[in-house]
Amino acid sequence: MWERGRVSTTTPQPLEYSFDGPEGAPVLVLGPSLGTTRHMWDRQVPELAKQWRVLRFDLPGHGGAPAHPAGSVAELATRLLATLDSIGVQRFGYAGCALGGAVGIELALRHPERLASLVLVAASPRFGTPDEFRQRGVIVRTNGLDPIARTSPDRWFTGSFAAAQPAITEWAVQMVRTTDPGCYIAACEALASFDVRTELGRVGVPTLVLVGSDDRVTGPAEARTLVAGVPDARLAVVPGASHLVPVEQPAAVTDLLVHHFSTAWQQPYDTGQTALPAAPVNPAIAAAPQVTPVAEIAPAAVPAQPVARPDRYETGLKIRREVLGDAHVDRALAESDGFSGEFQEFITRYAWGEIWDRPGLDRRTRSCITLTALVAGGHSEELAFHVRAALRNGLTPDEIKEVLLQAAVYCGVPAANSAFRVARQVVQEETTPAE
Repeated sequence: MWERGRVSTTTPQPLEYSFDGPEGAPVLVLGPSLGTTRHMWDRQVPELAKQWRVLRFDLPGHGGAPAHPAGSVAELATRLLATLDSIGVQRFGYAGCALGGAVGIELALRHPERLASLVLVAASPRFGTPDEFRQRGVIVRTNGLDPIARTSPDRWFTGSFAAAQPAITEWAVQMVRTTDPGCYIAACEALASFDVRTELGRVGVPTLVLVGSDDRVTGPAEARTLVAGVPDARLAVVPGASHLVPVEQPAAVTDLLVHHFSTAWQQPYDTGQTALPAAPVNPAIAAAPQVTPVAEIAPAAVPAQPVARPDRYETGLKIRREVLGDAHVDRALAESDGFSGEFQEFITRYAWGEIWDRPGLDRRTRSCITLTALVAGGHSEELAFHVRAALRNGLTPDEIKEVLLQAAVYCGVPAANSAFRVARQVVQEETTPAE
């Protein structure tokens, strides 16, 4: 019934996985959350494996898996499909939590012919803001994963559960602490760039959106956004659970998964492949009440289409946000008026859309050059937000220090003295973990 974790060898960067359940059964894939391993699903497997061949996988660098960072949700989905291809799995059901849920949405949008049914646990069409995840990457790059690990139980569990289950709480901390930092940072970047709010209407598989009532990371509001946007989606809110709802309320989650996959296993596309039979329906499960939303779901608001801009404006705006952060760019654009608006458009198009987008230098190198130029010019205000940008672009505080020491030789000691004062304050602000 259980096979030891194996690594597929037919793709350069496979995912590590394990199987449970009878070989002839339809395949059900379970995807983990950022910072967790496949073992977050341990308490669902015994029941699921009665009807399905359950495949659980680990994210890169998680749970001892090979540390091949994946910088986008699309890349994770591609690696998963390549791994499934290598073992002959064509069509499958899928349930994923948080980042694992994002992978499920990506599969439904780009490879719908592969999915029979979908469950999105603690998921969202956009996870917070890009700034939040890039800031987390800065903290990990500077301090390692220990600060993130120590605060994970607060994000993942309700306070009462964490107090009553110290062993599980410590397991959660160690799970994060043993993750490869580079892979964790890459996963943060993947979540920072994930935004499918305008594409949800194209998800065409039966979908259950499952969320803990007390989830403060991706809570009921995000779940309702998914349900409002996905045409064939239902909502289940699990009382007394936070973000890792499969760990905190395993029995409730198991029942919901069994019911959904037993009753909503969509027939395969006409692709010539052999159809996997639907799992037999347990009469007790069939008699269970249909999962319904706990509150009326408002229609999803249709976002306004961006105004078309000439030349390289949109590219520049995207890069400017990625490097300087949404808050800074939003503030700069909001403060522009008839006098300064054309200047904001100018630097967005040419500085960011042309120069920063050129392939000849990576962003780390461009940050080094920019810091040196700002020191030479004595531009302390701009230096502050470009130190933040340098941290976002992957420079460590020690590397920023080396840039400023080099600038002291060629730009002058007084200029470097001022720069060190500005940079030290920014580094302290950006790399101090939130309490």
